[in-house]
Amino acid sequence: MAHQNTQDPLHGVTLEMILNRLVEHVGWKEMGNRIPVQCFLFYPTITSSLRFFRKTPWAREKLEKLYVKIFRKNFCPKPARLGHSRS
Repeated sequence: MAHQNTQDPLHGVTLEMILNRLVEHVGWKEMGNRIPVQCFLFYPTITSSLRFFRKTPWAREKLEKLYVKIFRKNFCPKPARLGHSRS
């Protein structure tokens, strides 16, 4: 059985989930500012964006990097602090 890398922040996250979450968080206009592609700049829809990013690896990589950058705090759990007893 292959060992799965659960440290990957995109593990289990679909392209559609990435797009929906980014649209909710920053909106189409800001996404177009950060990644200037037609599917964000002119009549943006999830469907047209999915089609484009599935066919364009360089653009998908930029989208995934943007997603990780914006939602980084959700991926890296803070290490638990060890409590020191003052007895």
